[in-house]
Amino acid sequence: MTIKAYDWIAGHANQTPNAPAIEDLYSKRTFTYAQMSERVGRLADHLGTNCNIEKGDRVAIISYNNPEMLELQFACQRLGAIFVPLNFRLTIPELEYIAGDCGAKAVLADVEFEKTARAVANTIGTEHVIITNSDGTDSEYETALAAATPFYTCAELTLDDCATIMYTSGTTGHPKGAVITYSMALFNAINYVGIKLSPDSVQFTFMPLFHTGGLNVFTLPVLHAGGKVILTRAFDAGEVLGVINDARYGVTHFLGVPAMLLFMSQHADFNKTDFSRLVAAFVGGAPVPVPVLKAWLNVGANIQQGFGMTETGPSCLALMAGDAERKIGSTGKPVMHVEVKIVDDDGEEVPTGEVGELWAKGPTIIKSYWNKPEANKSNFTDGWLHTGDAARVDEDGFYFIVDRTKDMYISGGENVYPAEVENILYQIDGVIEAAVIGIEDTKWGETGCAIVVAAEQATLTEESIKDYCAERLAKFKLPKSVIFTDIIPRNATGKVLKNVLRDTYSKN
Repeated sequence: MTIKAYDWIAGHANQTPNAPAIEDLYSKRTFTYAQMSERVGRLADHLGTNCNIEKGDRVAIISYNNPEMLELQFACQRLGAIFVPLNFRLTIPELEYIAGDCGAKAVLADVEFEKTARAVANTIGTEHVIITNSDGTDSEYETALAAATPFYTCAELTLDDCATIMYTSGTTGHPKGAVITYSMALFNAINYVGIKLSPDSVQFTFMPLFHTGGLNVFTLPVLHAGGKVILTRAFDAGEVLGVINDARYGVTHFLGVPAMLLFMSQHADFNKTDFSRLVAAFVGGAPVPVPVLKAWLNVGANIQQGFGMTETGPSCLALMAGDAERKIGSTGKPVMHVEVKIVDDDGEEVPTGEVGELWAKGPTIIKSYWNKPEANKSNFTDGWLHTGDAARVDEDGFYFIVDRTKDMYISGGENVYPAEVENILYQIDGVIEAAVIGIEDTKWGETGCAIVVAAEQATLTEESIKDYCAERLAKFKLPKSVIFTDIIPRNATGKVLKNVLRDTYSKN
């Protein structure tokens, strides 16, 4: 049976036209569902009439978080086109590769990225570039909308049609475009019913919308529920705490990555913030140091861990609020419409408690990468996605993400997962940030190198850190060296760039 893909914004505009949909902190603009639906319709008309965008065409955007990104996504749906959000932190050659790979027919951009957008458009051979000021003032974008005639008819689409292509971060090699269908988006929204999404929900989006965490947790699910999304241009720990603390905003939901929670917990306003209005505050994207989770629990904020990735739509594992403290460190259990299993190198399930690779299957999981037949063969087995994450499950059925399998190193024949060592490093007073990598060793094959950012007043030394770890870790897990630095490189979503660290310190 073929099921049609429906326009969520138009649906809410029909039922609750005056309900708030978007509040943008940067531009101080607010849009009801009726206003958003009209702007979506005007953009769709412009793209179809003036840019010749048709069903199946790809439209890219390079932008900070703004309402225009969400308007473009739903305008693409009305045309049957495919939305392609791009990481603005990438270089022009990297963006040219992605835009060329997906065959983008038009490029929208924030005014700050106009030069980049025009360079990319020139390389891929399209003249259709639309620039916005992201504040509602005169721009190519607003002029185009003003001249357009809004239409509200959605293209004939099924849930199996591609809605979005999201490119993975590409920390090694070229990024791959995950094909996100309307079915994946719908089941992702359904999977979050358990975290009490409703028309009263207020999602605060400070993760970038080009990332699956920013777009799909919980921005799109809240729009599906008819709630309100608050957008901020980019993450700032003080601003985020201030908005959460302000009852006028009424924030009920948010997602952050571990680095964001760490930076907020270190901010002077952290202990003064009222977190009582939060219904669901999630963290994901990487293993979370237990001391960071405990810092949030100590101020009454019940942070829930989850696991997901671009390829899982991203809902996969979630820890319910009632289990957050009892199972601290766990990413919970599979969400409703997802199957998971932990397997060894031969694809056979491992016993309870043993570490293996997490595989996932279900209607929120991608079936393919765009234009990557080899990756489609190597990353899937009988419909199961190989996540590349090392995990274990306990006797109660709770899953724990140990680390990325590619970040694991082998020392003296023993597997070492850097996240476990980092968890100990974060317990040391004076350690602000920490990352562990494996580097070549003539005796042991590989040994650990700890890269540490210390507080200004800290009196930490390499020996004091090694001594602390020696009391809490098996000998083969101990970092052989400790390097102090002022900054640890991260990508746009706060993930540590382990490949950059390996390139920098592998010779030490």
